[in-house]
Amino acid sequence: MSVLASRVFSMSNGQAVDVKSVSSMATVDFLEYIIEAVEHGVRISALFGQPLDSGRARLWAILSYDSQSLILPVYTDLTEDRYPSLTPYCPQAHWFEREIYEQWAIKPEGHPWLKPIRFHSPYRQSVSSDSVAETRPEIGVTDFFRIEGEEIHEVAVGPVHAGIIEPGHFRFQCHGENVFHLEISLGYQHRGVERMLAEGPDRRTIHTVETLAGDTTAGHATAYCQAVEALSGANVPAKAHVLRGVALELERIANHTGDLGALAGDVGYLPTLSYCGRIRGDVLNMTGLICGNRFSRGIVRPGGTGFDVDSAMRDELIERMDTVEKDLAVAVNLLWNTPSVMARFEGTGVITKDMCEEIGLVGPAARACGADRDVRRDLPHGIFQLAQIPVSTWHSGDVFARSYVRWIEIQRSISFIREQLESLPKGATRSDVGPPAPNHIAVSLVEGWRGEICHVALTDGGGRFLRYKIIDPSFHNWFGLACTLRNQQISDFPLCNKSFNLSYCGHDL
Repeated sequence: MSVLASRVFSMSNGQAVDVKSVSSMATVDFLEYIIEAVEHGVRISALFGQPLDSGRARLWAILSYDSQSLILPVYTDLTEDRYPSLTPYCPQAHWFEREIYEQWAIKPEGHPWLKPIRFHSPYRQSVSSDSVAETRPEIGVTDFFRIEGEEIHEVAVGPVHAGIIEPGHFRFQCHGENVFHLEISLGYQHRGVERMLAEGPDRRTIHTVETLAGDTTAGHATAYCQAVEALSGANVPAKAHVLRGVALELERIANHTGDLGALAGDVGYLPTLSYCGRIRGDVLNMTGLICGNRFSRGIVRPGGTGFDVDSAMRDELIERMDTVEKDLAVAVNLLWNTPSVMARFEGTGVITKDMCEEIGLVGPAARACGADRDVRRDLPHGIFQLAQIPVSTWHSGDVFARSYVRWIEIQRSISFIREQLESLPKGATRSDVGPPAPNHIAVSLVEGWRGEICHVALTDGGGRFLRYKIIDPSFHNWFGLACTLRNQQISDFPLCNKSFNLSYCGHDL
C-alpha cells in the first residue's frame, strides 16, 4: 500500500464499514489531501454534502485509487457554511462543488463559475447567514459566460430540440463558424431522486434505481444491489453474479451499437445507420428473452437476479450472439473503410490525455484519450473478480477514438458473454438479504456503458438510508463535451455530442 493510502482508511469496492472507521480531517487537511491525492493519479468518484443534526454540514469525498484497487473515503465536518474552493487546484471538483452549493448552501469560495447545475432551492438554509438571499446562487439560471469582441455572437440551442431528445440548453460563443466556448445548462429533468431514496430501502427503491437513466438499468441496479448487499452482509450466488455480468455487457453492446449507427447517421452514412439500428434491436431482444422486456428491468435484484437462464435459453442466447457478431462486423467495418466517414471522424472534437485527467473523464470518453482505466479491472466486484475483460483504449481523443473504443468494447463484451454462458454454473440465482447495518457507509462502483457509476449509501442508527448519493458517468463527462467544441466548427457539434451520448436524466436526477 502506498504512503498516500496508508494515511487514511481504505476500503474495497462493494464493501460496507462502520462510519467511525472512516478518516475524519480538519477542513484544511481534507482539501489538501484531495489535491495531493489527485496529483498522484487518484480520482474523485464522488464529492458531496451531508446535513448534520447540529445544522452544520459534512463534506464527503470518495476517492478511487485505481492502481491500488482501493477506495479512499474521507470526510470533514464544516464549522461554517463556506470553505476554500478545490476547483482552482483540482478541476475535477468543479461540477461537484457547484452541486454542493446548490443543494446545501455551502459556498466554495474562489470557485470560478458558481452557477447552479439543476436550478432548485437549497435543501437547507445556511446557518452562517441571517438572510435567505445570501443562500441563493450568485449566478442565476439565465446567466451565461460571455466573450466580448468584434463579430463575436451567441448561438442558443434548446432546451426543446427538433427531435426525440431530452431537454438541455447549449450556449455557444462563436466568431463566424468557430466556437470559442460552449456552456451546457442542464437540470430540466431534475426529479429529486436522492431525497426520494432517503429513509429507504423499501419496495419502491429498486424500481426508482432502475429508472435513474433508462438506458443504464442494469448498471445502476447492479450498483445499488452491491451497496445493499454490502450493508446487509448478503452472499450472492455464483450463477447470479454471472447473469448480472451478462446483463451489464448486453446493455453495453446494445448502446454502443446504437451509438455507432447514430454517428454514421450524423455524417450522412446510411448503410451503417440502418444496419446498427436493426442489430441494436436484436441485442435488446436478447435481454427481452431473459426478463420479458428489452431494458433489463427485473434482472438485477438485491441478493441476486429476478430471472434464471436454463440450458435451452442459454443455447439460444449463444446462437443469437453469434449472429449479432457477424452482422456487426459487416456493418461497423464499413465505417472504417469509408474515406468520407473517416474525414469527418478523425481530428474532430479532440481531447488530450492531459485534459482528460485534469477534468476527470470516465468510461469510453476517457479511454479514447489513452486513459488506461476501467472499474471492471481496477476495482472489480462480482463476476469481474474472476473473469477479466481487457481494457479498450485508443490515443487520439477525437470522434474516431470514441467510436473505435466502442467497437473494441463490443467485440470483447461479446466474447465475455459467450464464455460466461458456455460455462454457466448451476444452482440458485438469489439469496436472502437482511436489513442494512446501522451507521455504516457502503461504496459501490460499476463500469456502466458510459463509464463509472458510483453509489454511496450512508445509514442511520436504524439502518435506513440517511444519505444516498449517486454519480452517473455523465456527471463527470458533460464538461468534456464542452471542451471538444473549443476552436471547432459549430457544425461539428452534433457529431461531438453523439460521440459522447451523455444522459440528461442521469445527470439531473
